[in-house]
Amino acid sequence: MKKILLLGAGRSSYSLIKYLLAHASKENWHITVGDFSIVSAQEKVANHPQGTAIQFDINNTELADNEISKTDIVISLLPPNLHFKAAQACLKFGKHLLTASYVSPEIKKMEAEVKEKGLLFLNEIGLDPGIDHLSAMQIIDKLKEKNAKIAAFRSYTGGLVAPEYDNNPWNYKFTWNPRNVVLAGRGTAKYIINGQYKYVPYHRLFKHLEEITLDGYGAFEGYPNRDSLAYREVYGIANIPTLLRGTLRKKDYCISWDAFVQLGMTDDSYVLENSENMTYREFTNSFLQYSQVYLVEEKLAHLLGINTDHPLIKKIAWLGLLGHEKIGLPRATPAAILQQLLERKWKLEEGDKDMIVMQHIFDYESVTGKKCTLTSSLVVKGENEQDTAMAKTVGLPLGIAAKLLLQGKIDLTGVLMPVHPQIYTPILQELEAYGIRFIEVEREVSQ
Repeated sequence: MKKILLLGAGRSSYSLIKYLLAHASKENWHITVGDFSIVSAQEKVANHPQGTAIQFDINNTELADNEISKTDIVISLLPPNLHFKAAQACLKFGKHLLTASYVSPEIKKMEAEVKEKGLLFLNEIGLDPGIDHLSAMQIIDKLKEKNAKIAAFRSYTGGLVAPEYDNNPWNYKFTWNPRNVVLAGRGTAKYIINGQYKYVPYHRLFKHLEEITLDGYGAFEGYPNRDSLAYREVYGIANIPTLLRGTLRKKDYCISWDAFVQLGMTDDSYVLENSENMTYREFTNSFLQYSQVYLVEEKLAHLLGINTDHPLIKKIAWLGLLGHEKIGLPRATPAAILQQLLERKWKLEEGDKDMIVMQHIFDYESVTGKKCTLTSSLVVKGENEQDTAMAKTVGLPLGIAAKLLLQGKIDLTGVLMPVHPQIYTPILQELEAYGIRFIEVEREVSQ
């Protein structure tokens, strides 16, 4: 019997655990789900005969070593900064590792040892990163087979609330880790357009937008995501003049979120004094200039360069940031306070459905000299507030990759991303059975 150890039973794990348990009998697997909260693990395993729920803490070295040493493959849904500890144990005991997170420099340094032991540490095999790599590489390889010259590649992904459940003024609800949403975009985004390198610092990120349109769903806005430049080599298109990877949001979300960035509410680097006894209004006021004359609303509007009756002020008031409710969170950073509030206001309610939107846009020149644009779009809707589109699109690629690896259908080794046909072809094929399929539209561009 093959053993799979899944670390982390948070909101993105639902579809993954469901997939693994559904295949456990046929594939002769046993699935152990470990989480810091034993209750979360038990809820997901639901007394399945080939599943076990355990309390797990990666920082407990003895416990981690014991569990990892007796499994065949580890799937880590831990916070990204903890993958390295799981990777160290996997290397120590000769176990394969799968994660949906970006390859960290620490894990990348393990490349030689991982290959030497004949192991696969497959990273970026979720949604974004993940399905974006699978689908992009399939198109890139097809264009290369046709000897097409790829001039531009832009790729955007968004985790959103489905339109029919979009009922708050922010047009957004949490579909994945709220902390990651609050801290999104830190650092400097990097990309290239028409041969010019572009660098967008955090304080300007949410003003640096491109409009993206999806048939049947209208217009979205996209902002650049992390380091797009690094993927030129990964995708085998090192000399491409334009490459941009970005994040999608509903119209007007970004300029509204930018208010929190400019205020300093997304800062996670220091603790506010007496935070548990502050009101949300006092929290907001703490970022504004002192005045005995002007109201918080007036100072906020002045800082943002708008009037007090502007819709943005109403959005901020709707969240409760101008109200007198106590925060009740001791020794909290600004980002933690904002996150706690947003988790209440942006929660997926019972019956709500989320939506994943992804779009690739390729500009290329055919071998005959025709200039064309190929647009590949994906829209996936969730079933409910638990079986979400986000959980499906993060979890299913991980589950399918694990199955292929245990079946011996992936024989690659090293610290890799899913950009190889051996990985992307079967995973994309199986994803279609779950309604995760891309619609491609190709058109010739007039000269």
